[in-house]
Amino acid sequence: PSKPTKKKPVSKKPAAKKPTTAAASGLAKADNLVVEVKKGNFQVTITENGKEKDAMIVKAVDANFKPTHCKLTAFTANGTKLYLLTWTEMVQIKTPKKTEDITNVYSVIYEITNKKQVFSNTQTTNHITEIVSLGGTAATETQEKMRRDGFEFILNPDGSVTQKSKKQENKLVYDATKMEFVAK
Repeated sequence: PSKPTKKKPVSKKPAAKKPTTAAASGLAKADNLVVEVKKGNFQVTITENGKEKDAMIVKAVDANFKPTHCKLTAFTANGTKLYLLTWTEMVQIKTPKKTEDITNVYSVIYEITNKKQVFSNTQTTNHITEIVSLGGTAATETQEKMRRDGFEFILNPDGSVTQKSKKQENKLVYDATKMEFVAK
């Protein structure tokens, strides 16, 4: 009987590396804008021919800042091109008897030509799980609560904005002269 011959391992070619640019490292992109964390700031960087031209700082952040669902969307409102930046931040506060999972959803609208923030909205959802003692006895129960603050943000197809809560609904349209959203 003949011995099985060993096959030489096939060498794989290393995958071609994609060129890394400032835009590739961004959290979200639209047109010539890149959303990124740079030098301790969460910012919208305005690029020109692939190079950083200017930046609008959204907010100062620390090393623990981890935005999720980050999205930059271009839209037109009353003939003006605007950009909607949305992102979510999650925070957990934990003690032996209580856990709070806080979700903040941010929506900010920018007018890039004048580098102006024209609208801002924050919606907070707090999911609380708490161990509560029952009337001085050793018995306890776990209670869950949901607390909502702020408005749910909706960008309408016509470029207007709706803010909704349980008790209230606001409809806003963009006023190009004032460079802000005003009540409809």
